Amino acid sequence: MILSAQPIERSKSLQEQTYQALRSSIMSGELASGDRLVETQLAQQLQVSRTPIREALRQLQREGLVRADSNGGLRVTAISVTDAVQLYDCRIALEQVSVAGACENASELQLQTLEKFVIQAEKLTQRGTSELNNFQLLDLDYQFHRLIAESSGNKWLVSLLDQVFDKMMLLRIKTMRQNPKVLEIRIEHQEIFAAIAQRNIQMATEAILNHLMASKLRVAEEVRNLGTGD
Repeated sequence: MILSAQPIERSKSLQEQTYQALRSSIMSGELASGDRLVETQLAQQLQVSRTPIREALRQLQREGLVRADSNGGLRVTAISVTDAVQLYDCRIALEQVSVAGACENASELQLQTLEKFVIQAEKLTQRGTSELNNFQLLDLDYQFHRLIAESSGNKWLVSLLDQVFDKMMLLRIKTMRQNPKVLEIRIEHQEIFAAIAQRNIQMATEAILNHLMASKLRVAEEVRNLGTGD
């Protein structure tokens, strides 16, 4: 396990910077699901003492990104098939509310940005498959869905979805590396955007439901293939 993060700067809160460095490494897949997290190794790599490492790991545990294993050690959370299905069920419920709110409240600027994300995904897809393109597609997928939530005008909805998105990022990175086709988002995002742009709540709700159900099936199947467990 080697972190590419730069040594921690001393100008800000040491614990906050340590937390951000570890969180970024987890969300990027640099620290992969199931990786063991050893305080002494992390402290050496980030050039800090074990105290901010320990505090950062506790915060990541509270967020569900780090879990204790059967031996009492800490590991990056591994998402099971059951976790994947339940996370998608949460997204399906929340994002139907999200897209309905976006139909009513999205500004013209937000609509333009959503369309930009759709166009960027189209261009990336045309370039073909590469790890860089896939990570960019994954980021576009996140930005697209989060902006829909923001466009709803419901700040609590955004907060709840952020918690789900964090856990799902662990899942999506691992399954995407196994099979990039789990990121078949281009046409589905086009349909969602078109419905929001038309302010058609029924069409948008159906489009987001179809998109997330299809994604749920693709991702759950990949988790099974990876043998992550129940």
